[in-house]
Amino acid sequence: MSDTSKRGFASMDEDKQREIASKGGKAAHEKGTAHEFTSEEAREAGRKGGETTSQDREFMAEIGREGGKHSHRSDRSDNEDNEDNEDKEEEEGKGTQGGSHEQHVKAGKQSHKNK
Repeated sequence: MSDTSKRGFASMDEDKQREIASKGGKAAHEKGTAHEFTSEEAREAGRKGGETTSQDREFMAEIGREGGKHSHRSDRSDNEDNEDNEDKEEEEGKGTQGGSHEQHVKAGKQSHKNK
């Protein structure tokens, strides 16, 4: 059996892979052959991703710990520096709402009823 661990796309570092994939995506859009998701396709992909992610108990525990850190700050309204940090975290996508998987499922079902 030959050693293929140092060959091919998968063996490249992530930045190089991303650069190559980006060029391919741009070329597909310019050529008009790129797939553009409908809102229904995007919704289904998000649902599947959410289901898969929620099965990873270690990842979900980490999310819960991070959410707990953010929701249990005692100096939240008293400390101006803390508010600045929260604004920065929200801009970076780190200031997320918590909740159980069941709560998210229920909210998702409710939001689809409203459409």
